[in-house]
Amino acid sequence: MTAELLARWQFAFTVSFHIIFPAFSIGLASYLAVLNALWLGTKDETYLTLFNHWKKIFAVAFGMGVVSGIVMSYQFGTNWSVFSDKAGPVIGPLMGYEVLTAFFLEAGFLGIMLFGRKRVGDGLHMVATAMVAIGTLISATWILSVNSWMQTPAGFSIAPNGQFIPEDWWAIVFNPSFPYRLVHMVLAAYLTTALVVGAASAWHLLKDRRAFRENPATRRAFAMAMGMLIVVAPLQIIAGDEHGLNTLEHQPAKIAAMEGHFTAHAPGEGVPLLLFGIPDQANQKMDYAIGIPHLGSLILTHSWDGQIPALSDFPIADQPPVWIVFWSFRVMVALGFAMLGLGIWALFARLRGALFDAPWLHRAAVMMGPAGFIAVLAGWITTEVGRQPWTVYGHLRTAESHSPLEFSAVATSLTAFVLVYFFVFGAGTFYLMRMMSKSPGTPRLGLRDGPIRTAGIAPGVAEDPMKRED
Repeated sequence: MTAELLARWQFAFTVSFHIIFPAFSIGLASYLAVLNALWLGTKDETYLTLFNHWKKIFAVAFGMGVVSGIVMSYQFGTNWSVFSDKAGPVIGPLMGYEVLTAFFLEAGFLGIMLFGRKRVGDGLHMVATAMVAIGTLISATWILSVNSWMQTPAGFSIAPNGQFIPEDWWAIVFNPSFPYRLVHMVLAAYLTTALVVGAASAWHLLKDRRAFRENPATRRAFAMAMGMLIVVAPLQIIAGDEHGLNTLEHQPAKIAAMEGHFTAHAPGEGVPLLLFGIPDQANQKMDYAIGIPHLGSLILTHSWDGQIPALSDFPIADQPPVWIVFWSFRVMVALGFAMLGLGIWALFARLRGALFDAPWLHRAAVMMGPAGFIAVLAGWITTEVGRQPWTVYGHLRTAESHSPLEFSAVATSLTAFVLVYFFVFGAGTFYLMRMMSKSPGTPRLGLRDGPIRTAGIAPGVAEDPMKRED
């Protein structure tokens, strides 16, 4: 146990809390923009009901994402000052651009989106909603550009003092892995949001079969979520395959760890796709391996007997922790195919006219609600742990990047982070769950307290949509 390892744990802990909120808010902002546009185009008040319901949830998630992100960034100066000093000329401007473009855009229009419909009119309110959605995507663009540069650095030179000096900003921003990571992350955000909206809607469909089956807002939200799932899940699998091919080109050691490929296979033998195994990195072997012959070659090289680099091609000191990377990758892939399966199931139910009368489908949707967050965390672990032992891949090692801190200092701050984060963000998450437990369009006292009128919407509310917004 060292100060460096604790500093890595601290950053992993804080970024794990942080990443789940942007993954949700990016997709939810786009969802709100679509709902608002559909309401303006059709004047169907179901869309307005959904917009007013989910915008409150977005505001809380957005706030928690901002707070957790600010705290995380301080660690560059406290625990990773050497990295900040050497890589600062490159990553500093990129993170500054994120604040100047994305954060200011989001902060400037967020209040109008949340509270300004009656003050600025529907047209300008739609513009504000779109600007917030665009701002979340711009924010993801800059942050992923920074992370991608650390994975596949380009466009720089190294000064005698070890600093990375920018030489070509286009090459830095649009580094070799950036487009693949951006597409992969944005699609993951859309999947995460679709699963959360689908789970909340399915919960209400299960909770009161008679009342909520007649609630148009709940039905519409579930249908839109399942539709998004069947469209985006296949795209994500394709994007993931392309991202894997890019990683094979630029970070072959990471691919070897993801595949659990310790030793090279003979030419013409092909590389199997390992479904299960227990990595033994000390002895450079895979115990209890279960695989499908040649499928690894087919997926990674698109040929029956193609070869990929093995971990034995790299010194042990340059290999990532195989056990973590191997299993986190499998968790991510398994959840991705589970999302596709849920989308196909919902599609067949829709074609049979039973989308809102399929309790087992609704139970599966509820169970899959957290799957997007888990897949995002598993993908992040695969990406970041697979980069080890480097902070800037191939140029700056993690062991050379941390601040000269005492073990006790890092241990104290890590303990404080754990206690505060679980209290603050645990309470915030509980509040978000409470908000999602209330169905859009449901009276405050609940549908069980009286007869169903106006499709589950409280009497006297449906006449004026602005009253519902207030």
